[in-house]
Amino acid sequence: MDASRDTAHERKKAAALASIFASAALTIGKLVAGLLSGSLALISEALHGILDTGATIMTYFAVRISGKPADEEHRYGHGKVEAVAALAETGLLAVLAAGVLYEAFHRLISGEAPSIHATWLTYGVLIVSIIVDFVRWRALSKIAQETRSDALAADALHFSSDLIASALVLAGLIAVQYGFKHGDTLAAIGVSLFIAIAAYRLGKRTINTLIDAAPAGMTEQMSAALDDVPGVIKVESLRLRPAGHEVFGEASIAVARTLPAERIIEIREAAARMLREKFPDASVTLRATPRALDSESIMDRVVLIAARRHTSVHHVTVQEIGGKTSVSMDVELDGRMSLREAHDIASALEDAIESELGNGVEVETHIEPLEIRELLGKPAEAGLADTIRESLTQLVNDSNIVRNVHDLRVRSTPAGLTVNYHCQVNGDENVADTHKAVDLIEQRMRERFPAIVRIVGHAEPAV
Repeated sequence: MDASRDTAHERKKAAALASIFASAALTIGKLVAGLLSGSLALISEALHGILDTGATIMTYFAVRISGKPADEEHRYGHGKVEAVAALAETGLLAVLAAGVLYEAFHRLISGEAPSIHATWLTYGVLIVSIIVDFVRWRALSKIAQETRSDALAADALHFSSDLIASALVLAGLIAVQYGFKHGDTLAAIGVSLFIAIAAYRLGKRTINTLIDAAPAGMTEQMSAALDDVPGVIKVESLRLRPAGHEVFGEASIAVARTLPAERIIEIREAAARMLREKFPDASVTLRATPRALDSESIMDRVVLIAARRHTSVHHVTVQEIGGKTSVSMDVELDGRMSLREAHDIASALEDAIESELGNGVEVETHIEPLEIRELLGKPAEAGLADTIRESLTQLVNDSNIVRNVHDLRVRSTPAGLTVNYHCQVNGDENVADTHKAVDLIEQRMRERFPAIVRIVGHAEPAV
């Protein structure tokens, strides 16, 4: 992207430099022809050209400065220097338009109609001027649009107004030649009006840039593009401001707060990548804000609160009793923690849930020990493992749901025995009944083998 910006900047500088030479050459030609012919309209155009030449010089230096990178004092770069130069050109155009208009009306009111002596030089200068103005207007308009340059857009407006003004001067001189003595004066009025129109159009665009008006339609287009990114609930805010050929902005998108942090980051990165691809000239700081959805259940909200507090919960139960909501759950905390510390954590969790759901909610927690240390283990003796396998197989055979014990692993640890096994259950059984059956087997195994500190049964659907 930096290479393309450097190329665009060089194109802008070359276009501005070419405008200086074109404007200066046309101005000299118009001034000489105007003085020789005595045409007010042509002299007005020459004066306009002098201002244009000064403006194009100003444009050249503005373009050079605007290409400087951002620094400590100019965090958004120097792009607005072009807008400042364009504003100065607007003022010059307005002054010139007022001066020409005053002189033209003075001649009309006083009845003065000075003698006009148009020669082949006069007509030649005007025709060449029209051709050059047309070529420069087209070239500058194209480059200004591609590089989003306010200064070059101002120059393009100058050349377009020059083209029309030169055509009016030419028409006025022809009218004088055919006996209409005020043709030149009326042409001068037309020139002044077109200069004023150019000043208005340029001023409006420049002021919009200086007051940070977003480019027309970009806010709507960017907002619609962000809305289409999967995971974005809505665009909460979007602010854009132009700075030369670049657009800077800030956007806030809403995402579901129940999503994990990794998924929220993925959504934000996908949105940022889309903006870079669709709006390469825009630099937007993007923020993803988690928001509650209307579809969130109380269960979702409780689990989310616990996750934010880095507290593990399970067996969350939500009941509606006589119009009152009751929430209960098991809270897993470090088994080595004192009861006082554990109770404080559980109480803080209860308070957070009540604050989220309302003071009328009943919240109860059951504290369970969580083994967080790593246990060094080794395979249990073969005889003990066989005994546990036989007992586990017997309990499974007595169950109406669980069957086919396999992948049994029995290990000895300093804390006691750990048992892991797989079993099969009809795939159509629901989770609640499956858990109840496996839990019953685990309880019976603990009763038969008190040395078991942890038993995990992994149920899988029978083929």
